[in-house]
Amino acid sequence: QVQLVESGGGLVQPGRSLRLSCAASGSINSIGTMGWYRQAPGKQRELVATITNGGRTNTRDAVKGRFTISRDNAKNTVHLQLNNLKPEDTAVYYCNADIITTAPIVRKIYWGQGTQVTVSS
Repeated sequence: QVQLVESGGGLVQPGRSLRLSCAASGSINSIGTMGWYRQAPGKQRELVATITNGGRTNTRDAVKGRFTISRDNAKNTVHLQLNNLKPEDTAVYYCNADIITTAPIVRKIYWGQGTQVTVSS
């Protein structure tokens, strides 16, 4: 089975930075688009950024210029660099990936477990 394992969340003061990572492992044939979503308290889950397997990115306007998504195809890993963090960035951040598995060959969206990012002074 495929798993996405996240790391890098934590508690930071406003203006500080975090780097989130999410590595996919398991019976993977190929990985298409990977992305990051977040869900703040009392709010709906929202897209943060996505990146295709070719490196094309799409970033939410609210975080554009502060957050950067990247990926390492050799390691099946997606990263999210969060700079100049603000209290309103506080949320659970989830990674996901569009994955085609092997034996059986199935396309499915996989999600990580979520990692808490808390920005507070």
